[in-house]
Amino acid sequence: MSATTPVMLGEDDRVHRSDTDGGKAQAALWWKAVPTMPDERLGIIGDFSADSPMASAALLEDAERRLRLNGCTLAIGPMSGTTWRSYRFVTEPGTEPAFFLEPKNPAEWPEWWRASGYQSLASYYSTATDDLTRNDERLVTVSSRMAAAGIKIRPFNPAEFEQELRRIFDVSVISFQPNFLYTPLPKEEFVAQYRPLRERLQPQLVLLAEQHGAPVGYVFAVPDFAQAQRGESVSTFIVKTLAVLPGRAFAGLGALLLGEVHAAARALGFKRAIHALMHETNQSRNLSAHYARTIRRYTLFSKRLLT
Repeated sequence: MSATTPVMLGEDDRVHRSDTDGGKAQAALWWKAVPTMPDERLGIIGDFSADSPMASAALLEDAERRLRLNGCTLAIGPMSGTTWRSYRFVTEPGTEPAFFLEPKNPAEWPEWWRASGYQSLASYYSTATDDLTRNDERLVTVSSRMAAAGIKIRPFNPAEFEQELRRIFDVSVISFQPNFLYTPLPKEEFVAQYRPLRERLQPQLVLLAEQHGAPVGYVFAVPDFAQAQRGESVSTFIVKTLAVLPGRAFAGLGALLLGEVHAAARALGFKRAIHALMHETNQSRNLSAHYARTIRRYTLFSKRLLT
């Protein structure tokens, strides 16, 4: 598959199993348009659910058999086909309640996968900070350098909602290419994923960096509406995505965007930030380390498919 070939998200198969005790399990499988890994042919298991360990074991065994028959050498999951969609299990939940748009799963599901021979392939983290006033003095120099290069930071324009999403997409498909298990996505599929957030978007929390009108970076944050669902006032916001084009000319722009969105959130009355779902090696995690503490850990699993 070419690095520029958009991924179609429909599953290649769906597995349903019931054990003799009445337990049920299901999952979707992908093996055609999937991420690539050197010397491997990946099979993806996603949309997983199970209500007993026996049903989980039977389903995973069946899924592995089907993936082997289609030439796969390594099964990974849970992942709904691509990292653009839901993936990972919560494996260290901590004490914090779930936040808006966070993946959720019963605590036993990862253990059932481990019992079937799955091991950690990648780890992810979410962090939180109660201090939105901390300033990195180096950002003053970064801000001056970006201004001299013609880079300006502005809030999202809701009157051009879909056009703004397309600008964000143009940065994402370049910025995310080095990410683990990256696959391209059609632009319209990307826009469709974000369309449900239209009425919940707070424009001051979505910042675009542009150089002479062309997008070069962005930070996408949303209020934690899960607080409202629990009957609490919404005092936390979630940094969902931070992306900057590669190149020395944009060095420091990610930190500047993060600092700017913290300042904007503070001006709006937010008291707390969550930096969500970062891969253990991502640059965004390095930036977050200056602000925040880990509140949750997640795992993506894999298993060798023996022939």
